Amino acid sequence: MNAIVAPPQPRTLAELTQSGWESKTVKQEIRDNFTRMLAAREELFPGMIGYEDTVIPEINLALLAGHDMLFLGEKGQGKSRMMRMLTRFLDEWIPYIDHPDLPIHEDPAKPISSLGKRLVAEHDPADIKIGWWHRKQRYAERLSPGTKFADIIGEIDPAKLTGGVSMSAEEALSFGLIPRMHRGIFAMNELPELDELVQVGLFNILEERDVQIRGYPIQFDIDVMILFSANPSTYNRSGKVIPQLKDRIGTIVQTHYPAERDQGIAILQQEVGEQLDGEYPVSVPYFMYQIVEEITNQARRSKYIDQASGVSARFSLANFRTIVASARQRGIVNDEKPAVPRISDLGHLYASSLGKLELDLMGTHQMSERQVLDAVVAEAIRIVFGEYVEEHGLAEIAEIFRGGVRIEVGDMLPSSDYAERLKSVPPAWDKAFEVNASENEAVRASCVEFVLAGLYSMDKISRSQRHGKIQYEV
Repeated sequence: MNAIVAPPQPRTLAELTQSGWESKTVKQEIRDNFTRMLAAREELFPGMIGYEDTVIPEINLALLAGHDMLFLGEKGQGKSRMMRMLTRFLDEWIPYIDHPDLPIHEDPAKPISSLGKRLVAEHDPADIKIGWWHRKQRYAERLSPGTKFADIIGEIDPAKLTGGVSMSAEEALSFGLIPRMHRGIFAMNELPELDELVQVGLFNILEERDVQIRGYPIQFDIDVMILFSANPSTYNRSGKVIPQLKDRIGTIVQTHYPAERDQGIAILQQEVGEQLDGEYPVSVPYFMYQIVEEITNQARRSKYIDQASGVSARFSLANFRTIVASARQRGIVNDEKPAVPRISDLGHLYASSLGKLELDLMGTHQMSERQVLDAVVAEAIRIVFGEYVEEHGLAEIAEIFRGGVRIEVGDMLPSSDYAERLKSVPPAWDKAFEVNASENEAVRASCVEFVLAGLYSMDKISRSQRHGKIQYEV
């Protein structure tokens, strides 16, 4: 993470003016910084994988156009993450009038409150203090459910009235999040869940950039970029978002799940890379990455799962962390370094998966969530194994079992046990280790389980399970 550099030197309005600083609107500021980074071929949205040709170009145009944006997509598609990343196009520091009675970060050149205007008009610039606001503090977001008008726009403060402030005075107002984010970015998550009265209150802010509170005749020229997020199933439903508000949103950015399995794997590797290190490290064979991501892909295609709800990228991450944890536990107990995830570790996915899948009640036909997950996992193994069969000819290994060979596996069995079980197996088994070439016992054990589970998925061998151990046989 980049360290925050010290703020600029000017501490008074006179010093700020002498420094040559120029006032900009927040959208001009973003456009200028974005243009500079684009011209320098800098990475604009680091870590956002799979959006290079779809989502990011739409955001780029919106930033150049100075639009407010709606990020439209299903859960787990990085909508909130991308909204938060827009702060990287803000100046690192901006100046504001440093006065204890000012409720907002006033632009020293263009104050919008009556107090801010009086300070600039009635005081010597050398006597007006200047503070500095960092870009990390210039972003605020709010979840729509339960949000009231006073939360995001403002309300008359009874405590100030009790203190003697006139109800007709600007000082009687208590500002909400949007006025307080003047010169910053405000994001509203799950827009369709926002109360209709509050949606109406956003009209003037989006179009005229002014705020009126309780009919008080004041107009604040609010300078703010406004972002929204929503799920297509609710945003497109009639009556959830009033048409006038939709009409005022400049750009709709449609997000999506990774188009290719390799993109999903790259996201997994990016998110959990450092978690594989430590005192008991974990080494993950590539086919295990493929299976975990294919489980998510199959869930997104399953007729038993409500696709309108979506299957989040967090589903993959949670499952991957579970098999890593299972492997690490085995490594700790059996003193194996590095520990290597196996197919038997997938038996623990109920804990990380149940609750993340919403069943299609019309298509499940009384199937439980566990049964749906079992079917999804089995199909993922079959598909990935089928790809390896074409590459390595692993189906030949099934012939070994016709001689009555039985092999027992389990998530807590030491890897050395697998080597013992294979001593009497013909050399044809060596093909299994072409999947992930290694002499490491833990890697070879993982390859063994992958091939056995794959053969079972293709109905080449049978399987019995008892007390957490699985036995493959004819």
